[in-house]
Amino acid sequence: MMKSIVCQQPGELNFLESTKPQPKPGEVLLKIRAIGICGTDIHAYGGNQPFFSYPRVLGHELSGEIEAVGAGVDLPVGKPAYVIPYLECGDCVACRTGKTNCCTDIEVIGVHRDGGMCEYLCLPASHAVVTEGVPFDQLAVVECLAIGAHSVRRGEVTSKDTVMVLGAGPIGLGAAQFAKVAGAKTFIADVNDERLAFAKAELNIDATVDCKNDVKAQLDSLTNGDFPTVIIDCTGNPGAMQSTFGWLAHGGTLVFVSVVKADISFNDPEFHKRETTLKGSRNATKEDFEHVVTCLSNGSVKSTAMVTHKTSFDDFPAIFPEWVKPQTGVVKAVIEIN
Repeated sequence: MMKSIVCQQPGELNFLESTKPQPKPGEVLLKIRAIGICGTDIHAYGGNQPFFSYPRVLGHELSGEIEAVGAGVDLPVGKPAYVIPYLECGDCVACRTGKTNCCTDIEVIGVHRDGGMCEYLCLPASHAVVTEGVPFDQLAVVECLAIGAHSVRRGEVTSKDTVMVLGAGPIGLGAAQFAKVAGAKTFIADVNDERLAFAKAELNIDATVDCKNDVKAQLDSLTNGDFPTVIIDCTGNPGAMQSTFGWLAHGGTLVFVSVVKADISFNDPEFHKRETTLKGSRNATKEDFEHVVTCLSNGSVKSTAMVTHKTSFDDFPAIFPEWVKPQTGVVKAVIEIN
């Protein structure tokens, strides 16, 4: 038998006992060791996550040990691995062009199907990546960092760019780090003074922007009137997303990472006079995951500084309602299963 944590309905987490799964041909059985808590989990718990139905076992930022393998799988039992939680069809127009992250029939573990907030999980062997030398708690945030890395790749960021990342949550902090890895001058913007101070102190950000004050004036001063050439929005705030059209350099690129249940509008003359490029950024690809692990291994990106809170599997349902409160100060939380 094994235990899972189920989000029965918004605001309700329960333990469920079920039979320990066994891997089918082409699958692995992963003994879960660490689970990163994502904005998706928070939004699902709060009842405002798109593409979601209840009840659902949450959890898609996952690491563990390969416990067993199904027929046709040659991955080594007992080795640590992280999970790529996006299950693509392999046949649609997006998959055929290598854009598996936006597959027309995508299933995300922990969103469209039950996830890894459990003791054991079966998944396709192609989506469990054996990686040694990186601790389980860091492997559990690879997916979070990969979303930031993908947004930077979508923005085609280079050393010639000035990048502003809007939102100093886990995704934004990751995006800012990968913008720095690309060599860009990088700002991070938020309304939370503690998170801005954290980004400046821990992540070598070039400057912070206080969104409680005049953002455009601050950017004007920081860039000598040029404004950022790339803005990556990680806020999930429709008002903030709409404001970015007026904060961008002429010829610049906007990248929207957030998914919101809202329509986003913009002033067409402002859009055209800048010849703005607007891009969505959804999930990540295997190349992004590999880039993250390389950067974690060589020390150019930090995950440990982002993980501010940890708990055990057994204690999580009781503590999670507190963690979703802003005053708790959670940047990134991880569940550990020993």
